[in-house]
Amino acid sequence: MQFDWSVVIDALPALLGGARLTVLIALAGLVGGIAVGAVAGFMRAYGNWLLNAIAFIYVEIIRGTPIVVQVMFIYFALPMLADIRVNPMTAAITAIVVNAGAYIAEIVRGTLLSVSKGLQEAGLALGLPMWKVLAYVVGPIAFRRMIPPLGNQFIVSLKDTSLFIVIGVGELTRQGQEIMAANFRAVEIWTAVAILYLIMTGILTFALRFTEKRMRIL
Repeated sequence: MQFDWSVVIDALPALLGGARLTVLIALAGLVGGIAVGAVAGFMRAYGNWLLNAIAFIYVEIIRGTPIVVQVMFIYFALPMLADIRVNPMTAAITAIVVNAGAYIAEIVRGTLLSVSKGLQEAGLALGLPMWKVLAYVVGPIAFRRMIPPLGNQFIVSLKDTSLFIVIGVGELTRQGQEIMAANFRAVEIWTAVAILYLIMTGILTFALRFTEKRMRIL
């Protein structure tokens, strides 16, 4: 069977539309995930036993279940439990927020606790309140150390969007499936889909390495 480039060219507008939606879902989900993860991470690192326990349970439940199960629960089960209607896009973004938030929580906790306790104690000894120690001493160092794992999490979340095909979100993988079902050119279509994913993750990897060098990660 000969590879037909015209099939790829004809499918490219739809595939690029799917790729754009993939990036938007991942980006929106990661922004929300950072907010959730930051709160949960601080609860794990500096919260009392109750806050620590709440964050721990959340993290373990989410990390212990596949994201495809989480999105199907949000899309199919949650409307039955709460009597609300959830559209596919909302379910997809919510799943990324909840899933990424759990992993980011551990990134935040780990980087905060990786900063030498001596620096924290020195700040407190100078009479700084705890929030200033975290904001001006611990925070900047921890933030730089978060950059590589946060970048990796974005790449993971970007690829996880392909699983939202199960609820009909029109992201890249879904577009590829629909086009392939219409023309039966599996080799060309899935090759194009794979290349687009590689381009997106490659750009992210390059940006991550550039940021690491510019910020001189400690």
